[in-house]
Amino acid sequence: MLFLRSFFLTRRFFLVLALLITGLVVAFFLPGWLAPVQLALGLLAGLAVLDAALLFTRGGGVFGRRVLGDKLANGSDNDIAIYLENQYRFPIHTETIDEVPHQFQRRDVLFRATVRPAETSVIRYQLRPTKRGEYAFGALNVYAASPLGLVRRRFRFDANRVVPVYPSFLQMRQYELLAVSNRLTEVGVKRIRRVGQSLEFDQIRPYVPGDDPRRINWKATARRATTPGAVDALAVNHYQDERAQQVYCLIDKGRVMRMPFEGLSLLDYAINATLVVSNIALLKHDKAGLITFSHQPGAMVAADRRSGQLRKLLEVLYRQKTKYLETDYERLYITVRHQIRQRSLLILFTNFETLYGMQRQLPYLRRMAKDHLLLVVFFENTELDAYLHAPAATTQDVYNQTVAEKFAQEKRQIVRELNRYGIQALLTTPQNLTVNTINKYLEFKARGLL
Repeated sequence: MLFLRSFFLTRRFFLVLALLITGLVVAFFLPGWLAPVQLALGLLAGLAVLDAALLFTRGGGVFGRRVLGDKLANGSDNDIAIYLENQYRFPIHTETIDEVPHQFQRRDVLFRATVRPAETSVIRYQLRPTKRGEYAFGALNVYAASPLGLVRRRFRFDANRVVPVYPSFLQMRQYELLAVSNRLTEVGVKRIRRVGQSLEFDQIRPYVPGDDPRRINWKATARRATTPGAVDALAVNHYQDERAQQVYCLIDKGRVMRMPFEGLSLLDYAINATLVVSNIALLKHDKAGLITFSHQPGAMVAADRRSGQLRKLLEVLYRQKTKYLETDYERLYITVRHQIRQRSLLILFTNFETLYGMQRQLPYLRRMAKDHLLLVVFFENTELDAYLHAPAATTQDVYNQTVAEKFAQEKRQIVRELNRYGIQALLTTPQNLTVNTINKYLEFKARGLL
């Protein structure tokens, strides 16, 4: 049974067989062709038996394995590698079919390669998941054929492997590397000139050319001048960025966050941005925290900057799912008031489609903005924007575009209404959510608003 399950005849065999059958039909009318065709049929059968013997007499033959991480990153291109090792004494032609999880709905994961004896071939491709959860990979099927190409033997490897899909840690690592090397401008993060004095006193040190003369400490300079043996030099105050400020990401899990864009829901965009912003905040020596909410309070991670904080946030974000009910902002306000006692930056990821919908929640947003620096992040409808810029061919198109422009105008009106009450607002496309949120965070740090 194992032999039969792994034994396959190739397309070449059936093409030759079809030609010989055609020859038999012709031989019915031309009897002189019958003997050569019968000889060719016998030769085909003999070559097929020989080909099968070459492939099946050896126990191993081909070794293959699929290489991927312990977890995949949601919304990012994850690299998958397939290694094929030829243990035969002749080159083989392979067709590799990887049984990827059903969530991807892909039927094109077929790779052809020729592998020489005692050599290894590497096949690389990428998978982009769009939902968090567990993904079950099937078997890695390798169909090997000898140079004769009449028979193919199937090998199966790495069957039934389950891999979890987490929020996009690949995106987080990308921003982390760029932040460490001061290259965030490459992905659109702006260089923001520092305004004001949002600094902490660090130490008094000797003046060096280029220091701001306004930071000269004249009392310390006078003491140096009157101290025996001290070097006669100016002393300046040295400051450092304020640290240990709290940054909380508030994620709405209500039905408004179920809307999909490019395969990802708004909730997944918010989760990926939360992971990146929290990591940047930790690199800036701030404390990162998390609150999720819907019609009832959700998960909460208290703001901290210990070494395991990012891992804790990743595990909590992995388990979040959208709800079908309307969000209760009153419960959110109560949670913030009782759980966050220190003035913090609150980054609220939500979505308002209409001005009336925002005004219903405005009293609770204003109360939170009294005690904290509140940034409300909501989304542009990119499909609506593309529809607005499409040419209108009929009267119906003009009417539809007028209605669409009304909705787009309401989004901009929401921003102005929030700013009128001293609430920071960010209207962004889902694709630019992470970059724009980082820019706002760095702007608040530079302006000393916290």
